[in-house]
Amino acid sequence: MAQVRGYAERIVCLTEETTETLYLLGEDWRIVGISGFTVRPPEARRDKPRVSAFTSARIERIVALEPDLVLGFSDLQAGIARELVQAGLAVHVFNQRSIAGILAMIRTLGGMVGCEAKAAALGARLETGLAAVAARAATLPRRPRVYFEEWDTPQISAIRWVSELLTLAGGDDCFPELAQQSLGRNRIVADPQEVPRRAPDLILGSWCGKKFRPAAVAARPGWAAVPAVRDGELHEIKSSLILQPGPAALTDGVAAIEMAIARWARSR
Repeated sequence: MAQVRGYAERIVCLTEETTETLYLLGEDWRIVGISGFTVRPPEARRDKPRVSAFTSARIERIVALEPDLVLGFSDLQAGIARELVQAGLAVHVFNQRSIAGILAMIRTLGGMVGCEAKAAALGARLETGLAAVAARAATLPRRPRVYFEEWDTPQISAIRWVSELLTLAGGDDCFPELAQQSLGRNRIVADPQEVPRRAPDLILGSWCGKKFRPAAVAARPGWAAVPAVRDGELHEIKSSLILQPGPAALTDGVAAIEMAIARWARSR
């Protein structure tokens, strides 16, 4: 590894997306601690100490690692960030909520570790891949109405980057107005009957932390006539692919969405 002096060399990543990005940039040697929820890449979980959950962290253990930079995500980690700052550590909290935000995070992180060129190249590759997804979507004979469910009790619809990827892959989000809300509590579908009223052709479920259950969704009162339920078009997108605002969402996540949409569009 070619070390560029003057940049952080001991980094703790409190969420998966910065870990995944540093691995893709070939800068994983800098990582000294990760989130316990990290699954990508698998070698990170095997090789790196796990020091945090999402809304909690082992502050003393992080401090003991002597990081020169801690990377977090969103206001939900504000409390952790505050404790770490009070302990004298340098902390940067990202807050990307869109495709553009994810790409900006990658480029910003590259700059923070002195590998701007590699980060720009990674961003360009991801943008090229997304453009190819959009080009394929333009050839589909029809676009489905898609209800993406992030959680079941209460029902929470797609966050912004997921909604944007649905659109890019050839679908129309049933709740585009809720997608603009960054917090899950603001994306709750207050009236469960609003989903049948919006008549999705395709239901994609990604219940963070537990398996999506199509049969339970289909059995909801008043949902039998929903086109997606009637036609058996309820599919799981693994949360590890789509609910982390990092490279995976722009590659494997959008690929899973694209497959479901293309299969629906070409089977009608």
